[in-house]
Amino acid sequence: MEFSSADGAEQYAAVVRAGRRLLVALDFDGTLSPIVDDPAVAHIHPDAGEVLDRLAAEVRSIAVVTGRPARQVLALGGLDEVGDAIAEHGRELVVLGQYGNERWTSAHRRVVSPKPPPAISGLILALPHLLRRAGAPEAWIEEKGLAVAVHTRRLADPAAAFERLLPVLTEAARERGLSVEPGRLVVEIRASGMDKGRALHALVSEFEAGAVVFVGDDLGDVPAFEAVLELRATGLPTLLVCSGSDEESALRALADVEVAGPDGVMAFLAELAEDVRIRHA
Repeated sequence: MEFSSADGAEQYAAVVRAGRRLLVALDFDGTLSPIVDDPAVAHIHPDAGEVLDRLAAEVRSIAVVTGRPARQVLALGGLDEVGDAIAEHGRELVVLGQYGNERWTSAHRRVVSPKPPPAISGLILALPHLLRRAGAPEAWIEEKGLAVAVHTRRLADPAAAFERLLPVLTEAARERGLSVEPGRLVVEIRASGMDKGRALHALVSEFEAGAVVFVGDDLGDVPAFEAVLELRATGLPTLLVCSGSDEESALRALADVEVAGPDGVMAFLAELAEDVRIRHA
C-alpha cells in the first residue's frame, strides 16, 4: 500500500488498532462500481460481496453513502444479499441514498425517504430550455425523485459540455433554493440541508465509532472528506482513501491513500480486513 499523505502510514496504523470500533463508509459509483456511460448498468465490483463480508467480520460497521437513490444501489449492488452475509457476523449494513436523505439497513429492510421538494419538479420542467441555452440539448437527464442529474458522458465532447452546463445549472438551482453537486461529467441538483459530510457525522454518532475510514472518488465526496478531517482534529483515528481516475483529481490533495479505481478499492479493503484480523487475533 502506498500512502499519499505525510502521515498516511500513521493514520492507517491507528484505524487498524481501532479494529472492531471502526466504521468503514464508501461511495458507490467509481468506488464500489466502475464509472460507465449508462449509470443504470453500473453494477458493483464482482469481488465486493466477498470483500465486504470479510471486512464486516472485523469492524464495527459498514455504510454505503451515495448520491444515487437507495433502491437503485440495492439493486445494482446486490446489497440485500451482502446485508444477509454481514448479519451473520452480528453486524449491520447501512445504505444512505441521495446524499443521506434516504436510509436502508440490513436490519429493517425498507427505504425511509422524505417527499421530493416541489422545486425539483419545477427545475425538471425547465431543463430542456436550460440544456439548449448551454449548447447541450442532448445531455441525458436522470430523475432521482429527491434530485435530478444531468449527464454529459454520452456527448461528443463531454468535458466541454459539462463546463458549459455547470454555470447554467448552478444559477437555475440557486434561484430555486437547491444545491448543486458536480461530479464526473455529471451535474446533480438536489434539496439543500443534507450532504455526505452531515450523513457521515450522523453515522459516527449512531454507531459510537472509535475510528473512521471513508473511500470516495469525486466532488460529491468532498463534504465527507472534510467531515473526516474535522473528526481527525478531535483526535479520532481516521483514514481518507481516494479511488483515483484520470477524470477527477479533487480528492487527491486530501487523501491519505490513493488506489486505482474499484479494483484498487477491493484490494485496499481486503488488506484492511486482514490487518485488523491479525492485529486483534
